[in-house]
Amino acid sequence: MALLFRTHLKLARTAIKENRTRSFLTCLGIAIGVASIILILSLTGSISRLITTEIGEMGANLIVVRPSTKKDTMTSIIEELTSYNSFEKSNLTTDDVAAISRINGITSAAPIAISTNTVSTDKNTLPSVTILGTNTDFLNVEPLTLRYGTFLSNDTSVGVGHTVVLGHTLSLALFNTVSSTIGKTITIMGEKFMVIGVLDEVNQSITFDNIDYDNTLIMDIGSLGHITGSTQIQQINAKAENTDSLPQLATDIQNALTNQKLGDQNFSVTYGDQITHPASSLFVIVSSVLTLVAGISLVVGGIGVMNIMLVSVSERNHEIGVRKAVGATSRAILAQFLLEALILSFFGGVLGLILGYALAFLISVITPFAPYISWQIVVATFLTTIIVGVIFGIYPAIKAASKNPIDSLKHYR
Repeated sequence: MALLFRTHLKLARTAIKENRTRSFLTCLGIAIGVASIILILSLTGSISRLITTEIGEMGANLIVVRPSTKKDTMTSIIEELTSYNSFEKSNLTTDDVAAISRINGITSAAPIAISTNTVSTDKNTLPSVTILGTNTDFLNVEPLTLRYGTFLSNDTSVGVGHTVVLGHTLSLALFNTVSSTIGKTITIMGEKFMVIGVLDEVNQSITFDNIDYDNTLIMDIGSLGHITGSTQIQQINAKAENTDSLPQLATDIQNALTNQKLGDQNFSVTYGDQITHPASSLFVIVSSVLTLVAGISLVVGGIGVMNIMLVSVSERNHEIGVRKAVGATSRAILAQFLLEALILSFFGGVLGLILGYALAFLISVITPFAPYISWQIVVATFLTTIIVGVIFGIYPAIKAASKNPIDSLKHYR
């Protein structure tokens, strides 16, 4: 059996070497499909790891309250991830924040309300700036640090609610500086606000709460409601005293808000790995759809393998006739051509793996998404190429095995 396998392997290698260009192009068709899948899975894994790492940096004692549509999974995920849609339909209020703060075991509770507006200074005007309304507990529940100044406080010389904190990049865009921004004034909807702090650079455009803090302006939630006319809270982040009490505290929050809302449960309370939902769920859905699309190119590559193998069978009619005439069985002929298809598909998979991760590394140079490498992806890649090789190589192999030796011997190359 081993000798027969080595013979098949030698014949397959010889056939591939005799048609190097054709074999390379066939492998390339498989490689493009595999590379597309590798790239999609790598980027999706990188984004998910980025968000999970962020949750880990915040500590395991975070509880997040979000509006919930209670609809089917796909609709709910899309709606919950659309910031403005959640903002418009949220039933969370500052009273809910106060209720959560009063629960024993909760050390901090901060609302997150998002809006966009034009922000002006004496020198620059920026349209569509992200404005985040929150309270003084915000820095206790978010992994952010101040580079200059102080955070929001109820005791400022300019009065409650007339102070703001700028993201690092936003400070540069408005004042062309970071270090000397403190004390300067900005204008939003005709209201004057004093800058009292600048955040340290986060350099992370994707977060579990969908906020780019480098380009965000933070103010008191009451001030946000004043300038926009109304404010609905998109999310409430609460910090527990210890991780052991998370399940009980989540239940306490659920009960407290349900009682406060007279039985209305249009909200969700999550902690631990659940916090990344619906973002992680959306990435899984998107990656699955994109992988399915990329799989189409893999199918096209498989069709290329089948086409080349059919051509090879046609060209090697005489060889098949000679082998059968000297005693080769139909099973041996089938194994020979099937092995050749598997080799083409396998090398296409190897080339696709290298190409896919090369593109992932290239993208990581210009984005914050480091390539995600796992043995599961590698194993899945090679299993996929083997399956493609078998599916698209079996028909040409069967056709070769079913050749009549007498008719085949009449053909000459």
